[in-house]
Amino acid sequence: MENNDNKTCCYVSKTISLIGGKWKPVVLWYLYQHKVLRYSDLAKYIPEITPKMLSTVLKDLIVDGLASKKIYTQIPPKVEYTLTQSGESLMPILDEMYKWGEKNIEAICKSKAQE
Repeated sequence: MENNDNKTCCYVSKTISLIGGKWKPVVLWYLYQHKVLRYSDLAKYIPEITPKMLSTVLKDLIVDGLASKKIYTQIPPKVEYTLTQSGESLMPILDEMYKWGEKNIEAICKSKAQE
């Protein structure tokens, strides 16, 4: 790891802070799979997420530069979400996480059941 301006910067921690949590990776994954989604589409794909949490996650992803929001000035209003180039660049990481989960899901579930 590199020391920048006498500050220690842990790239893994920063990456986790951007994509970590229960919902960010899921929202990123759906945006990647569908390219363009509206809020209502995301809510349908992820029924377990509350509307407030979905709004928060989308705002965070936009602020962090991983997603973008396009507002159409029409009635009724239309808003679409897409991944930015930075968001797209995270997809190999999420893809590897998906593959790992797929490969290890039985062991994970078995271990959870024993707790």
